[in-house]
Amino acid sequence: MTCRALDENAILDYVRGSDRLREHFSDLSALECEEVGDGNLNLVFIIRNRNDSSESLVVKQALPYLRVAGDSWPLTRERMRFEAQALMLYNELTPGLAPQVYLYDDEMSLVAMEHLSQHEVMRKPLVARKRFPRFADQISTFLANVLFKTSDLYLSGVDKKALQATYINPHLCKIQEDFVFTNPYMESPENNWNPEIDPEVQAVRSNTALKLAIAELKEKYMTQGQALIHSDLHTGSIMVNAEDTRVIDPEFSFFGPMGYDVGALLSNLVLNFGSHYAHTPDAAEREAYQSYLIDLMRDIWQQFEAKFERLWVENNCGEQVPNAYWRYPGGEEAFAAYRKRYLRQLLQDTAGLGACESLRRMMGIVSVWDISSIQDLKQRAVAERFVIRVSSRWIMERASFSSIEDMLAILREEATAVSA
Repeated sequence: MTCRALDENAILDYVRGSDRLREHFSDLSALECEEVGDGNLNLVFIIRNRNDSSESLVVKQALPYLRVAGDSWPLTRERMRFEAQALMLYNELTPGLAPQVYLYDDEMSLVAMEHLSQHEVMRKPLVARKRFPRFADQISTFLANVLFKTSDLYLSGVDKKALQATYINPHLCKIQEDFVFTNPYMESPENNWNPEIDPEVQAVRSNTALKLAIAELKEKYMTQGQALIHSDLHTGSIMVNAEDTRVIDPEFSFFGPMGYDVGALLSNLVLNFGSHYAHTPDAAEREAYQSYLIDLMRDIWQQFEAKFERLWVENNCGEQVPNAYWRYPGGEEAFAAYRKRYLRQLLQDTAGLGACESLRRMMGIVSVWDISSIQDLKQRAVAERFVIRVSSRWIMERASFSSIEDMLAILREEATAVSA
């Protein structure tokens, strides 16, 4: 079958013709389809039985170009393979925290998966000030297991490199290298920003110390293959309800620095925090929700850190620092000291790499709905200036961080400056 972009009619024919997909429906004549893709890359279809809402699935197809930029920005369709294999691996390592994959069709560059009909993409409910009591526990479990169990701390060198070889993802890595770490901080035709913050944008682009730090973080992103990272783990790549969390859209996945995933998540909570200066005009209501977001960031890091270290202590079967390495008088204490150093560096990477993700949203090709949905440009600028200040400080001051409280202290300081 020659690959072609499917529309709402063609996708129904495709489902009816697939043994593995039609078994999910009791009445093939009652199928209906809705194209819901609002992302930057792909077509996304929901297929339902109109007579039985419990029968549904999602089909996602890669286009041969960057959807947000059009066919002037070609992309390999292989990204759908990375997504499918990552989702299947997630379900091995962290069962129940990603959608089930029903079918991967390499020739058509599509993946069919579980329809999370009882979930919603996390970004908009955060703007609506919803709270998710199980999120910190579940997302920290996901992060700790995926990052630890695909690293040299857990895998043999041969097994880790063999797995890494299946995630060589140069085209989507280049998108992040350009759009997160490079183009927003220089003149580039696709960049877009609120004219109200033009002085701040120009100040970032001419800040030598900041740009040196970003260059160092880009090198880490490009060269440090610590573990399999999602590499786009923002609140638009997570679906939630009050009880359940699922990670979606891992087409950018490759072996990179662990801190990028943890940092992308925390920095998107910073973006949401800032957006409430416009979305929540009542000061008491805003402060209460921003306090919740601070607590959420703290809980995510602290639970991730504890779970990661516990996995390490109980499963130190990789070849990076095997148990035999510590088998000497004082070795147990030395191993504990090494873990502490490792996790401190991971915290600093989380701050710096994550801050690049939030900073680029203020002056690059793509913002986030939390911010872009603020119609009043002066109000939007309040949120954007806050994000620029927090992100810049996380990047510049990261080497001094030894606790999540150091990152949150900056958030609170800059929030106080907004309120003053």
